[in-house]
Amino acid sequence: MLKKYAGYLIDLDGTIYQGTNKIAGAQEFIKRLNAHDRQYLFLTNNSTRTPEMVAEFLTTVHAIPTTAKQVYTSAMATADYLRDTLAMPVGTRIYVIGEIGLKTALTSVGFTLTDEQPEVVVVGMDTHANYEMFAKATLAIQKGATYIATNLDTNIPTERGLIPGAGSLNALVTTATQVQPIEIGKPSPQIVDLARQRLGTGVTDTLIVGDNYFTDIMAGINAHVDTLMTYTGISTKMQVAQQGQAPTYEVKNLNDWQV
Repeated sequence: MLKKYAGYLIDLDGTIYQGTNKIAGAQEFIKRLNAHDRQYLFLTNNSTRTPEMVAEFLTTVHAIPTTAKQVYTSAMATADYLRDTLAMPVGTRIYVIGEIGLKTALTSVGFTLTDEQPEVVVVGMDTHANYEMFAKATLAIQKGATYIATNLDTNIPTERGLIPGAGSLNALVTTATQVQPIEIGKPSPQIVDLARQRLGTGVTDTLIVGDNYFTDIMAGINAHVDTLMTYTGISTKMQVAQQGQAPTYEVKNLNDWQV
């Protein structure tokens, strides 16, 4: 008999949808969670959108009714990490390469976004980033600013294919500064621990669900949380079979999982 979990942390890209394309079994999986009163958060490395934007996208495009409180992004985790783990005070000066989701998350907890003598540099996905922005980030880190990466995903799965992700942007900064960032998003355990705290579930009664072994599944392994691998996105069964530690569970798609 399969273990029953009180809380689920569910990836989005490649697990619930692929851009505007629906993924078989995803909508039905969420319906089963709701029917069985399971707690869940959509856990995404995408820092570009606010939780309200993610919830609206799920609700209107994919017919999965969602509230902002059911979404936890790497942007939100970054803000929580700076405030709670690093105890950065209100007004801390932060230089950001990122979009509205990241900027909103940081300002909502009282941080100041500026390129004037920043104490922290945060780099996330930014489709409008230019050379001067990377130059400012590089110079600030060289002067001692704490360097945070929302996530290090090299690519993002979309309906167009795999496009460059935040990890590709951070690679530029890392190369220029020779400084490794503190990574918040998956596969770091940071985002899993912070998401669990929001959900109110323990290590042993939480399940993380995803399509990417190297982010979703490794995040669970690193945070000592059980994992469910769905083969609807990036990682293939052959790739996963070659890894040192297998996911706790594996399914073809989420139709195969009973909550």
